Amino acid sequence: MDRPDQTTHFGFRDVALEDKQTLVNDVFRSVASRYDLMNDLMSMGLHRVWKDLMINALNPPRGDKPFALLDVAGGTGDIALRVLAAGGAGTRVTVVDTNHDMLEVGRARADDVGVAERVSFLVGNAEALPLPNAGYDAVAIAFGIRNLPRIEQALAEAYRVLKIGGRFLCLEFSAVDVPGLDALYELYSFNVIPALGRIVAGDREAYQYLVESIRRFPKPDAFATMLRDAGFRRVSYQRMSGGVVALHSGWRL
Repeated sequence: MDRPDQTTHFGFRDVALEDKQTLVNDVFRSVASRYDLMNDLMSMGLHRVWKDLMINALNPPRGDKPFALLDVAGGTGDIALRVLAAGGAGTRVTVVDTNHDMLEVGRARADDVGVAERVSFLVGNAEALPLPNAGYDAVAIAFGIRNLPRIEQALAEAYRVLKIGGRFLCLEFSAVDVPGLDALYELYSFNVIPALGRIVAGDREAYQYLVESIRRFPKPDAFATMLRDAGFRRVSYQRMSGGVVALHSGWRL
């Protein structure tokens, strides 16, 4: 049970643990319609490469072989649609997100590309997934786990819904590990990204929070330990783009 006095971080602010999800929902409700455009601008298109590497690691099977993916915090459907394009007719995706506005964007995109019958969009919390045990071949979360109030609880839920032999993949911003690049990245993050958020999405504060949340997320070794503590085995991670992001992997064995 959470204590009433428990706190967590919301960017660089400390907030009541029970308030964080509402604050995060407000951020993404504000930017839902421009979220994918902002991803292109902020990463200069690199987020597409990072996500393609994630899909390659998932390796959904071709043909009619059944493959069930749970995409957590994937409201706009970006990962889901990439997986459906890469996999065969037996590939199915369930997208769970707390934010109705983001899910509406995802549903519209699925309709536009004609895959609505192969993907489901559910309002739900990553920390208490409205799904049965051991129902998925893979669980993925891209750029969403740092926004969760109780990351350990979300990892336990991901482990619970995976089949034995299933894989968890998490793509998340990380700590730049290239001398010189780290200072440039810091300057870009705290000056350019919030300004882009104001101009493109009309919400500077939302992108200020997103930059701050990156700095508060555990470094790769620490997050790998969290995965092991949740029960995952063969835990690993791959840094990309000088450490700007990392792809974390763990298996339920």
